[in-house]
Amino acid sequence: ERCLEDHESVVEVQSSWAPGAESRFVFRKNFAKYELFKSNASLFPEVMVSSCLEANKSMAHSELIQNFLNSGSCPEVQGFLQLREPGRKVWKRFHFSLRRSGLYYSTKGTSKDPRHLQYFADLTESNIYYVTQGKKLYGTPTEFGFCIKPHKVRSGVKGLKLLCSEDEQSRSCWMAAFRLFKYGMQLYRNYQQAQARLSQPSWIGPTPLRSVSDNALVAMDFSGCTGRVIENPSEVLTAALEEAQAWRKKTTHRYSLPAACHSSPLSAAIHRTQPWFHGRISREDTQQLIGRQGLVDGVFLVRESQRNPKGFVLSLCHLQRVKHYLILPSEEEGRLYFTMDDGQTRFADLIQLVEFHQINRGILPCKLRHYCTCVAL
Repeated sequence: ERCLEDHESVVEVQSSWAPGAESRFVFRKNFAKYELFKSNASLFPEVMVSSCLEANKSMAHSELIQNFLNSGSCPEVQGFLQLREPGRKVWKRFHFSLRRSGLYYSTKGTSKDPRHLQYFADLTESNIYYVTQGKKLYGTPTEFGFCIKPHKVRSGVKGLKLLCSEDEQSRSCWMAAFRLFKYGMQLYRNYQQAQARLSQPSWIGPTPLRSVSDNALVAMDFSGCTGRVIENPSEVLTAALEEAQAWRKKTTHRYSLPAACHSSPLSAAIHRTQPWFHGRISREDTQQLIGRQGLVDGVFLVRESQRNPKGFVLSLCHLQRVKHYLILPSEEEGRLYFTMDDGQTRFADLIQLVEFHQINRGILPCKLRHYCTCVAL
């Protein structure tokens, strides 16, 4: 499967399908679509960019993206990939190089001598797809497979060029590089237009909330009659610690559920109405669901625990990996609460737990930013 770019026509893509093909469109959120243009992104490891290795220096992500968009200074991306030999089920490891002229692999180690470089594919004449169920269908060495499909191949496996990365970071790097090499400035214009659409006010219905970056937020003190901006960094830290301590100590009456023995079915299951709650799904299905909607820091969902019948699990993406945090219910003085840190921080219900971690990182490696929607495939 692949994600359509904003400038692609759905009708034209569908017209290229072979009659009776099993191809289909699936509509879902993709939080990672324009992650490569974010200033804090780090999609390209230095070992995979030739210019960084040759100059023996690191390069800012924004500068590297500018080099990709500039046809005169486009960097070369390199690294090892597993290649499935045509007509065989054998996978072999080769060193690949992506250049403006196409994708090549070396027949002799990491040599870039023209005598050892074998032409592999032209990206302008192909589309790049993620391979799903790679181990089952194609015997891929890892789950991080992708394939290059020439435009002239309408259906079937014949003509597909199957590749496999060693990890998700490597595959994300290759996929981002393929998109930049193929679409260049068009991709950046798509991103700018998408940002412009988000910033435009909606004339139908309520005005959407404006997205505010963390850098635009300021620390405030409302303990006095009027609020004031806290400028001293050490005072900011102290205020944050005091606020966190207050969350740990208080048992809020406004949000509290009734005692366990008198709890109503509605209050006990209030989290089931939330879009981030996915019920009883497996750990494997969770990782696939989050992966398909973008391995971006802060993508999350909450599900029922399979090992602990009374517990829940917060599944969160951080650094392109899905991590799982057990949420356990407990009772004190007849009141039910939920915790992820053995009772140090307590929440009256799962909604309060999620809302807190959307504002504060707490024990998590990052804040909760995007809830993962349930997609019927």
